[in-house]
Amino acid sequence: IALVLTAPICLLITVLVRRSSPGPVFFRQQRVGLRGHVFTMIKFRTMVQDAELLRKDLIEENELSGPVFKMQDDPRVTKVGRFLRRHSLDELPQLLNVLAGNMSLVGPRPALPEEVAQYQRWQRRRLSMKPGITGLWQVSGRDKEDFNDWVFLDLDYIDRWSLSLDLRILWMTLPQVIFGKGA
Repeated sequence: IALVLTAPICLLITVLVRRSSPGPVFFRQQRVGLRGHVFTMIKFRTMVQDAELLRKDLIEENELSGPVFKMQDDPRVTKVGRFLRRHSLDELPQLLNVLAGNMSLVGPRPALPEEVAQYQRWQRRRLSMKPGITGLWQVSGRDKEDFNDWVFLDLDYIDRWSLSLDLRILWMTLPQVIFGKGA
């Protein structure tokens, strides 16, 4: 249902991404899901083509601790990409990952294989549940600067999982997306 409802928005985003910079519309990246299963996650491309190759030049600018990379004013992000990220619209294609069974609507943040390779033993418990498009980390810790804070939020979600918690997180995600808070 969500794929059908978001199809017009996705069509518009496709045109905007195509016009914003050369390269493919979609960004595909290997991520680690349930029990360490590696899958290809799909997003709308928000960065210049070959941005992954440019990342090594920006490692010193990483604003997060731990095995993740985040930079507030990342020069690789396109103008359209900034808007898409602020409102989480770049994540709409992940509904295809949900349909394929690799992701859930709600769950822990999907990790990169190189991040998982650096996990401490206690952090690997994040892989005991399917990763989600949104999660407790997005509605209460999206702008946190410490990787361990993200992990604690994911583990708290896993420990307290219920359908009502998922519905609450989905409801709390709406203002985050609409107002672009914490992106």
